[in-house]
Amino acid sequence: MSFLSTLNISGSGMTAQRLRLDVVSDNIANIETTRTEDGGPYRRKMVVLEAQEPSFHEILENARVGKTQNTSGSGVKAVAIVEDQTELKPVYDPTHPDADEDGYVMMPNIDLVKETADAMAASHAYQSNITAFNTTRQMAQSALEIGR
Repeated sequence: MSFLSTLNISGSGMTAQRLRLDVVSDNIANIETTRTEDGGPYRRKMVVLEAQEPSFHEILENARVGKTQNTSGSGVKAVAIVEDQTELKPVYDPTHPDADEDGYVMMPNIDLVKETADAMAASHAYQSNITAFNTTRQMAQSALEIGR
């Protein structure tokens, strides 16, 4: 694993965690949105992350030409933002413009505690990537100073 790939891995982690925080913020902002462009209440969104690994084809091709390659992962990427399909929450409010004939309004399936926990987890992961990035940078600076 090269020096630059270590920085790229940390950078991809920071990008992925920033997206997670953006989606959590969007969920919290829409915690009481009962009408969207699709016609129904807002549904909680989640980010699907996937490890970036060299493909089998890349590993095979490098082996064929005699090039050694590290087969470890090379970071993370967001592959999708999906809607949570858990049930919406019915709330009794007959005065609400979106209430049904029984007086119930379907509210988004967003739990503020869950969103807060997700935001904290993404924030900690972001900070961990910053720490790894800075540690790699400091090691490179130390290595350059040794060469003086």
